[in-house]
Amino acid sequence: MTTTATAGAPDQVRAEEVSRAEVCVVACAEAFRGDGEVLASAFGTIPAIGVWLARHTFSPDLLLSDGEAQLVRGTWSVDAPADGDVEAWAPFRTIFDLVWHGKRHVMMIPSQVGAHGSTNISAIGDYGRPTVQLLGVRGAPGNTVCHPTSYWVPRHSTRVFVPEVDMVGGVGNDRAAHAGPAAQRYHDLRRIVTDLAVLDYAPDGALRLASVHPGVPVEQVRAATGFPLVIEPEVPVTRLPTPAELQLIREVLDPQNLRDREVAR
Repeated sequence: MTTTATAGAPDQVRAEEVSRAEVCVVACAEAFRGDGEVLASAFGTIPAIGVWLARHTFSPDLLLSDGEAQLVRGTWSVDAPADGDVEAWAPFRTIFDLVWHGKRHVMMIPSQVGAHGSTNISAIGDYGRPTVQLLGVRGAPGNTVCHPTSYWVPRHSTRVFVPEVDMVGGVGNDRAAHAGPAAQRYHDLRRIVTDLAVLDYAPDGALRLASVHPGVPVEQVRAATGFPLVIEPEVPVTRLPTPAELQLIREVLDPQNLRDREVAR
């Protein structure tokens, strides 16, 4: 059973007036609600729009980078050069200070996600002879054990959501618990937003279905996931953008409609 979500501003637009990509933008924005003054790092077009939306509306203290060495304030299109007031200088070495002190919330794009939130961005197949070579672990281990981490999955499928990832880059809840207090102290997995749903974590650390996007049945999410999700008797529907949020997305943050290239209508 699904129910209408009530978090955030009340819905004032009809579901048929909103694209799936715009629902995903709002879901990504909600992942940063209540974060306070932290560096918000979002990978992907829709997460980037979501972070700008959150900072412009309900999370004004978020810190956003111009992509180089400055923190900037303002609101403009995500595909345009930075065009706001400079808040601070943030060279590369400063980013590590923010990471190690938990003052960052990152939204990454995993290639695989395991049942307890471990993620892989390194290689598909046997690690000794992978069938596909990807990025490598990059900052995933440090991100997941040092500060809040969320994920964006633009194509929810059993190829992404697998019982066990082929190579652990991002540390899941089960592995953090096994590693002990040093890994658990700042380990904070938040949400996974996909083109079908929003996932969070049950008390035992397993992935749970937090909401389904409008028009998506629970069974579709279940079938697109390669392991059993924790599913409550009633599953909320991801909230729609408010009229003001929709106008901001369409006219200011993404007037070129790049969002529909990442999640098709």
